[in-house]
Amino acid sequence: MGTTATDLAVGLFKVLETGDAALAAQVVHSEFQNREAVAAPPACRIAGPAGVLASSAWMRFAFDGLMLPFVETMQRADQVWVRLRMQGRHSGAFVLFKDGTVDQVVPPTGREIDFEQIHVLDLRDGKVIQHEAVRDDITMLGQLGVFPPTPAGGLRMLAWRASGRAARAASEVTTEAAQAAAAVSGA
Repeated sequence: MGTTATDLAVGLFKVLETGDAALAAQVVHSEFQNREAVAAPPACRIAGPAGVLASSAWMRFAFDGLMLPFVETMQRADQVWVRLRMQGRHSGAFVLFKDGTVDQVVPPTGREIDFEQIHVLDLRDGKVIQHEAVRDDITMLGQLGVFPPTPAGGLRMLAWRASGRAARAASEVTTEAAQAAAAVSGA
């Protein structure tokens, strides 16, 4: 893996697509922070490669065939901006968190997603140290059929909650994210 800003960005998003721990160690700084992890399982907030691997597990739990192809990159000093598309099939529950607890669970729809995002990556010591994003979540939720809200969609989400399936999915993805983080951190 090269060490240009673009190489580091490609590596980071390849880690998210694949969960590759060796690649995470190569491209992710030990002090890495993801400003977007507030909507993810708690393990995604762990600094360094462990948090990135937890984020990968969380995203791949919900989206089969996750791909993040680049559209454009721009570099300025020790920062790289990436415009990409998030693509995949919604095959697992998409669990969103708020303040470390489950906020919402979107049951699997089997629908394809393909929408644009912009990511800002800060670099230090030849690795990615910080991430923040501007995502088009409204388009994604529209592609999943949950926005704008419909009575059928609302009833489906309520049925998942009432049956306990939402809680089981949230527990499962939280465990998978924590295991992915622990595998690299030795915790």
